[in-house]
Amino acid sequence: MTDAKAPAASDSSRLAARLDDSDPPWPLRPWIMAAICALAGLIYYQVTKRPWLHPFERWQIAGATFVSVSSIAFVLGVELRRWRWAASFALLWGGILALIGWQSATSNVDGIPIEWPFWSGVLAVLVATPLFQTRRDVAPDWRFWKLWAMPYERLHSHAWTDAVIGAASLAFVGITFLLIVLIGQMFKLIGINLIYDLLNDEWFGWMLAGAAFGGAVGLLRERDKLVATLQRLVMIVLAVLAPVLAVALVLFLVSLAGTGLQKLWDSGFSTAALMMAVAAFAVLLANAVIGNGSDDRATNPALRWAAPVLAVAVLPLAIIALYSMMLRIDQYGWTPERIWGVIAAMIALAYGLAGLWAVVRGRRDFDDWLRPLQQKLAIALMLLALFLALPIVDFGAISTRDQLARLNAGTTKPEKFDWAAMAFDFGPSGRAALAVLARSPEKARADAATAALAAKNRWDLLGPRGPTLLKPFAERLRVVPADRALPTEAIDRIAGSYMCSRAKACVAVWLDDRRLGVLGQTAPGESLNVDFVTQNDAGQWVVGDRTVAAAGQKPAVDLSKARIEVETVSQRRITVDGVAQSGSFE
Repeated sequence: MTDAKAPAASDSSRLAARLDDSDPPWPLRPWIMAAICALAGLIYYQVTKRPWLHPFERWQIAGATFVSVSSIAFVLGVELRRWRWAASFALLWGGILALIGWQSATSNVDGIPIEWPFWSGVLAVLVATPLFQTRRDVAPDWRFWKLWAMPYERLHSHAWTDAVIGAASLAFVGITFLLIVLIGQMFKLIGINLIYDLLNDEWFGWMLAGAAFGGAVGLLRERDKLVATLQRLVMIVLAVLAPVLAVALVLFLVSLAGTGLQKLWDSGFSTAALMMAVAAFAVLLANAVIGNGSDDRATNPALRWAAPVLAVAVLPLAIIALYSMMLRIDQYGWTPERIWGVIAAMIALAYGLAGLWAVVRGRRDFDDWLRPLQQKLAIALMLLALFLALPIVDFGAISTRDQLARLNAGTTKPEKFDWAAMAFDFGPSGRAALAVLARSPEKARADAATAALAAKNRWDLLGPRGPTLLKPFAERLRVVPADRALPTEAIDRIAGSYMCSRAKACVAVWLDDRRLGVLGQTAPGESLNVDFVTQNDAGQWVVGDRTVAAAGQKPAVDLSKARIEVETVSQRRITVDGVAQSGSFE
């Protein structure tokens, strides 16, 4: 009689290794998440599809932002338990970021939404996600106030786990693309081009990226016990660096007492950015040492002493960063970037004060005081980032008023005035101010403002001459032969090209029915910019010689018997006053 065998573990239990017993196994999660993100990738492609070189419409920016943010927030934060909460959270933040993207594209002359308010909104949703996950786990109902009453250990664990899962999933996307490229090339060798052609289709790339990311997140979420172990391993590795940074910071701050701050200003590097980056690393490493709770803190004496040093060191670093920013503002005035820099320094200052308070009150057990403070600071950071991302406070208007006041008071000379920032960084307020300055009785100021308004990009306003008022492009363009007109599309391409966008003289030479040689010169006597503008197979005029035919396949020869000759060929090239300016073609 054979012994009875224990029943095999179910597929669900083998597939799932959940950290929280309240979360049941969800074997289909990877497939569902992959499908959601693949669909999101396809929708993203469809929404952002536009004619070649045509700028994005505002609705496209808002739609693409909504799809990407809501789908990523959902797959990162969803559980079977209270999944409707996750859907509502994702849709809410998708809508908020879409509004921010719409507003940023409206304010930006280039129609690009990736500006500081957008990144502030991204920071808000990144901080809000672990807060939501923790509240979902412990809240008795849907009411979300009293966020500070949540257990820190779970909140800290969610934050680190989200970071590990997100980073690992992005790495998986890269590996997936590499694998598919290799497979495509392998089949291409035997004449099967299906996969190779699919990879060249943009819609397939977005779907593949979405499916890979969603599938990886789903797999890792179903094994969050393993992820928690990986997270702990990451924290242990980072904690090893804490004494190194602590000793370096002590030596640096002690050295400053002898050298003074002037060497920082003379270094040529952004002191504020460097100090805040080091402060961020100090906060990160200190948290790696103290862990999720008292039972999770490092026991090594060197690590235990390094953590309070790092927590306290954030304060002087933040003070140096803030002082550096204020010196810069006193010299050159306010700009949106400097306002954001001051805000970042103030946030670092708040973290530094919290660290100092915790160390003074708790000494070696400072982390018991620091954790609740960090939880409150995280909530405040989320609310502040959201407030600053929304179109409530106009940093462009603040900067415009300050820069105009400096210009009118003579603090900033017209030749030193940042006309590019006024045109492209300060939003509608800056361009409205330029319109007023363009009517100034001072000719130099009026010409500079008019040139800034007419510029198609900020780079046209940079250089030793600053903004230069140019004649209309039609008056600067000469066509050879003169009796052959240029298509409107070709004129637009030439006008926006690097050869002629800021050239005082521009010449377009017909080479054949679909190719032009273009020469531009910023001032008489200066070197020429020369390139080709050609019409491709899709009928679009592009910069570069895209019509040169590939050389045909050469017949096999027997060199020992072949006839050898020297052949004279005629080639064409563009000359100016008899001097060749282009390479030979044809």
